Amino acid sequence: MDDSARAELRAAARRCHERENPAKRFEPGRTYLPAAGKVVGVEELELLVEAAADLWLTSGRFAERFEREFAGWLGRRFCLLCNSGSSANLLALAALTSPLLGERALKPGDEVLAVAAGFPTTVNPIIQLGLVPVYADISLDNLNIDPDSLKAALGPKTRAVFLAHTLGNPFDLDLAAELARSRGLWLIEDNCDAAGSLWRGRKTGTFGHISTFSFYPAHHMTTGEGGAVTTDDPLLKRIVESFRDWGRDCWCPPGCDNTCGERFGWRSGGLPDGYDHKYIYSHLGYNLKATDFAAAAGLAQLKKLDGFIERRRRNFIRLASGLEPCSGRLFWPKATPGSEPAWFGFPMLVKKEAGFDRPELLKHLEGRGIGTRLLFGGNLLRQPAYAGTPHRLPGPLANTDAAMESAFWIGLWPGLTEEMIDYMTGTIVDFCGRKT
Repeated sequence: MDDSARAELRAAARRCHERENPAKRFEPGRTYLPAAGKVVGVEELELLVEAAADLWLTSGRFAERFEREFAGWLGRRFCLLCNSGSSANLLALAALTSPLLGERALKPGDEVLAVAAGFPTTVNPIIQLGLVPVYADISLDNLNIDPDSLKAALGPKTRAVFLAHTLGNPFDLDLAAELARSRGLWLIEDNCDAAGSLWRGRKTGTFGHISTFSFYPAHHMTTGEGGAVTTDDPLLKRIVESFRDWGRDCWCPPGCDNTCGERFGWRSGGLPDGYDHKYIYSHLGYNLKATDFAAAAGLAQLKKLDGFIERRRRNFIRLASGLEPCSGRLFWPKATPGSEPAWFGFPMLVKKEAGFDRPELLKHLEGRGIGTRLLFGGNLLRQPAYAGTPHRLPGPLANTDAAMESAFWIGLWPGLTEEMIDYMTGTIVDFCGRKT
């Protein structure tokens, strides 16, 4: 397709978008304000139409470009696009089981430090790969792993630390990175909720051996369904790519052959000499690739990402200021010292002396069109799916249970205007004022 035809497609997309997406007025109490959402426009539609016109239905030129540009935005050498943040977590941990890592490879029974107060797909790969999660407690000050609990959880079988930055608020990366360095542990950063968060001025997702991202519509930017694994290590990049692409040893992208120049010159395992490298498998892999459609939308979103992050920070400040009259009844975590979060949501905990409980407040908010969410799985060990799963519990999870009982969060995503934020805070302040 030539440039003039592409220009015609983009112009048609713009006309369609203008016709089908008229501006909508916010009506307090009637317009529903979800806890998370996407902000997309004509730029995404134009690139989606262009990707569709290629009729390339798998990963292709848009995916390759997105991987380069996202790695550049983050400041890492390699980005590998995949079909979700959950898949990214699976790929990140599976890569560390590769025999190509020799003695450093994780083996069944090895322990991985984690928290139970998180999203399931940070913990699930640990169990699914035959490893043992060790659950440390969190701090209510920031809803991240408690530093003392982290240190106490270390044991002779500990081989890795796999933690998420809760709702965009970074965990103590100084401590985690130092423990990983001094004890020879792998550090995996689940950065799915924290794209653009800073730790001592440096982006989170650049401290771990591997980091993961989600591009689901609720997150800081979206590709629809989508995620990514990033690393600076060429060997880990090769391993993640293999696990993502069926476990094959070949690194040719879809539609390409013989990029190594030795397609029929390999010797491997018990295979005949010269066996086609495209069909040599070095890992028990998956097919977790993303499509060019997802990558096309992501390229448009990436240009807006810094603006989205800044709006999230402003909305957090406005929410915190507006809710100050409720500080005797509600508690909201602060940024971890040394960090500048790109907040995913605005978390709160209902105090014991509030005069009301969490369900009462959440029903009130939902009834007035304000979306709410709990702190993910609460305490995962209390979830039915985790009954009987192997784990080690080095101490009580008192703060985890406290968050499970009283924590929730509301939205601050960039689609929320100042008028909407003020309606949200006013609704909560009014509710608290009636509970005297």
